[in-house]
Order: sequence, then structure tokens, then C-alpha cells
Amino acid sequence: MKIATEAGLTLIELSIAFTSAHPAVSSKIIGPRTLAQLESRLSAAGVRLGADVLDAIDAVVAPGDTLDRADYAFEPRALRHLDQRRRLGAAYYHPSSPARHSPSRS
Repeated sequence: MKIATEAGLTLIELSIAFTSAHPAVSSKIIGPRTLAQLESRLSAAGVRLGADVLDAIDAVVAPGDTLDRADYAFEPRALRHLDQRRRLGAAYYHPSSPARHSPSRS
């Protein structure tokens, strides 16, 4: 929660943006049960994290650490090399950056 707060994001925005930045993740399951939950997740669609925020997350759980014993046999290609951890050419979020936006609502 501290990383999200310091970045000016909700925990939902941080979580969804983190998975979007990772090349080993091809889809995200957001699992809303209510319209309010769906709207909170959709607002995260345009959020991009800066390298400083991604580094802060990596300091909590280093890339390649396996937290679930069932995952020991699987090593995503994107974790083998440090330079493959993040998508190239992605815009990075900064609180004053126009890169962060919410979808328009009618």
C-alpha cells in the first residue's frame, strides 16, 4: 500500500499497471462483482508505472523469486534476463504526466 500511496495511485491501479508492464503477463483477471468494482478497475487502464515505482515493487519481491512451490518448474522467459522484465517503449507514469488517464464516461 505504501508504494501505491507514494505514487499517487490506488492499490488497484498499481496492481493492474504492474501486470501490464510485465512482458510475461499476457492478460489480467480483474474479477469485479459490482459496477463500482468494475469502474475502479477500468480507471487503471491508462496508468503506466515509472521505473522508480517498478524498482520499489522489485525491492519487495525480487524478479524471479518463487513464492509458490508449485511454480518451481516454470521459469518465464521474461525473467531470465533483467532487460526483459519490462515492456519496451511503454510510457511511464508520473503523477504530473498526461500518460495517466481514465476512460471517458458518457
